[in-house]
Amino acid sequence: MITAKFSSLPLRAEELANIKSLGYLTMTPIQAQGLPTILEGKDLLAQAKTGSGKTATFAIGLLHKLEITTYQIQAMILCPTRELADQVTNDVRRLARSIPNTKVVTLCGGKSIEPQLASMERQPHIIVGTPGRILKHLDKGSLKLDKLRILVLDEADRMLDMGFHDEIMRVIKVTPHKRQTLLFSATYPNKIKKISNAIQINPIDIRVDSLHDNKKIKQIFYEVNPDKRTNSLITLLRHYQPQSSLVFCNTKQQCQELANELWKQGFHALALHGDLEQRDRDQVLIQFSNKSCSILIATDVAARGLDIKELHAVINFELSHDPEIHIHRIGRTGRADKDGMALSMFIKSEKFRIEAIENYKKSPVKIDKLASIKIKEKVKIYPQMVTLCINAGRKDKIRAGDILGALTGNTELVGDQIGKIDIFDKLAYVAVEQAIARQALRVLSGGKIKGRKYKVRMLR
Repeated sequence: MITAKFSSLPLRAEELANIKSLGYLTMTPIQAQGLPTILEGKDLLAQAKTGSGKTATFAIGLLHKLEITTYQIQAMILCPTRELADQVTNDVRRLARSIPNTKVVTLCGGKSIEPQLASMERQPHIIVGTPGRILKHLDKGSLKLDKLRILVLDEADRMLDMGFHDEIMRVIKVTPHKRQTLLFSATYPNKIKKISNAIQINPIDIRVDSLHDNKKIKQIFYEVNPDKRTNSLITLLRHYQPQSSLVFCNTKQQCQELANELWKQGFHALALHGDLEQRDRDQVLIQFSNKSCSILIATDVAARGLDIKELHAVINFELSHDPEIHIHRIGRTGRADKDGMALSMFIKSEKFRIEAIENYKKSPVKIDKLASIKIKEKVKIYPQMVTLCINAGRKDKIRAGDILGALTGNTELVGDQIGKIDIFDKLAYVAVEQAIARQALRVLSGGKIKGRKYKVRMLR
């Protein structure tokens, strides 16, 4: 097992101190193998799952190489989704705390382009964005990549799955030929090798963490009747009662239909798929991450890039067609030394897929009978929290402390009853315990935040 320390790398003392302050003590396998390659200036082709520390790998590397006094775009990170881009931006900014005046700008769709254009008037050091919006800025002339030194493709396999190949190649065409290219992928299909051959020069090939720690994940397969998948899912939910579960379907239509059916059965389930408007997508993710929703139903494309902590169970409503994707799915549970659970349903004609999973992981899987499960029919899973949506955000100068103060100042509510607070440009969301949800709604609706009244509603 690799336990190399960051201090073994040729990093500045202030960089090492910041890394330590963020809780990074020893390097993960992808960091130990990838960072020396990046710091040496070589191209990198790396397979690493979500949660392996890959973001810190490329972020530490590119931050070390910045010429901070030169305001031009020196590094660009391409991501498949806005959610992943936002997450990467936050991580890069945290790791850049020891480098004063580092400017990082996010360029993604789903948001007005005008504020982005204003941010680009003074060129940033680092750009994080999605291919479509990056191209739009290139077309407008607001984005100049002629001085780019490092290009990162994060979740490259998912970008290709989402049909971004042509957009990626158009972006790369306007970057300098002499650049460092870092390509990260959770899976390793042939198309990854093909695009690597097209855009990289003699990359160092690293593959780590392709298999998850089976000791931390309890994995069980259940054969079900094809006409009773939903009832079988309800049986599993009522028996295991996971506090938070991510349910995978293979199509967006199936996601929405399943979410609707679970609502009818009294479960708080939300669907995440490509047909959602950006605002609706944001609200779904917020509710799941702040424990206001117990069950998130998603496709592989929609779920890629989500970094969900303390996920109790992954449930495969339908098996993936690819065993590598199956392993990636279930690896979202059982993280950070916590136990996880992976439950998969299959019909008799899909046994060949189970065999493919066994061959891939080189070990047998456990298959159980649904009939062996005993449940209490009236068991329902309620989320711990409820989300309140406030019609005010960053543009109104609202901060998390303002919302917390409005809820707890001169009221009977206490800070322990308030959960995660998320603030966007024009909206803010606060999670509160179920028991005080209506009281908290009355407090915010009837009171003021920073001296002003705002509309507040409860998300369901």
